[in-house]
Amino acid sequence: MTLTINGKTREITGEASLQNAVAQLCKDPNLVVTELNGQIIDRARWAATPIAANDTLELVTFMGGGSPKPDPFILADKEFKSRFLLGTGKFKNKADVKESILASGAEIVTVALRRIDLEQHEDNILQYLPNNVTLLTNTSGARTADEAVRLAHLAKASGQGHWIKVEVINDSKYLLPDNEATITATKILAAEGFVVLPYVSADLYVARRLVEAGAAAIMPLGSFIGSNQGLRARDFIKVLIEEIDIPVIVDAGIGAPSHACEAMELGASAVLVNTAVAIADNPAAMAKAFAQAVEAGRTAYLSGLPAKRPMGEASSPLTGFLFE
Repeated sequence: MTLTINGKTREITGEASLQNAVAQLCKDPNLVVTELNGQIIDRARWAATPIAANDTLELVTFMGGGSPKPDPFILADKEFKSRFLLGTGKFKNKADVKESILASGAEIVTVALRRIDLEQHEDNILQYLPNNVTLLTNTSGARTADEAVRLAHLAKASGQGHWIKVEVINDSKYLLPDNEATITATKILAAEGFVVLPYVSADLYVARRLVEAGAAAIMPLGSFIGSNQGLRARDFIKVLIEEIDIPVIVDAGIGAPSHACEAMELGASAVLVNTAVAIADNPAAMAKAFAQAVEAGRTAYLSGLPAKRPMGEASSPLTGFLFE
């Protein structure tokens, strides 16, 4: 039997009663209100109320006000559910890497290229990565734009895709990125069809030039790489978020889930974490905590965080009881 139910054509089988129709369509009929052909039918009358082909039935229930807004994370025309990116360096063993990815639900994972140790072969990290992750090859170790481009070409030749995190560092003390070399490498690789995510200091003018060069996202450092100091560059990252139209993914220095949450509350599109997860006593549990913090921060940002106030303001009236 064909009915119009909540605006859509649906088939109902079996007994031609309202009670049977509700039972087939609703998980918990006790919470359902029915309207048949414009008339509200009390629950006590469902069993005795017949239905016929082409009837119009409305089924409603209670829920929180409004509808959830879709919030996809889209990067280079690819949609991701998770806004938590995970690096694979510094882990004590490769099994921890896989467990951390699975526990956190990370869908984008960074890897690096290194020369093979001919004296002592190690397992390939790719053997431990879930099949559904997107590999983001990191050009770590590159000291010039040419070296970064070379590493990107080697990564593509390996058949592991064309997503590249451009990282050019020739400063061995502070490990700060070379912004100029990064811009040069980004321009070359983007023109060749790579999806380029450049790692840079949080500088608005550099970010604008990277957008012009074809970057898919900007990855500003939160603080010194591997330092776990959190968002020391908070105010500058906020400027990028407000002024740059492509995703801003906070990278480096994120040492605690609260740091990741703070970055997301600012409006960052995503967060990349490596050291804080890799050196934790329980990497998988820490990765999960970071993923949850990223989700909480994103929800807070979308909900509209209240502005800070210079003074206290009572949440309940202070008059009418003890004071007048």
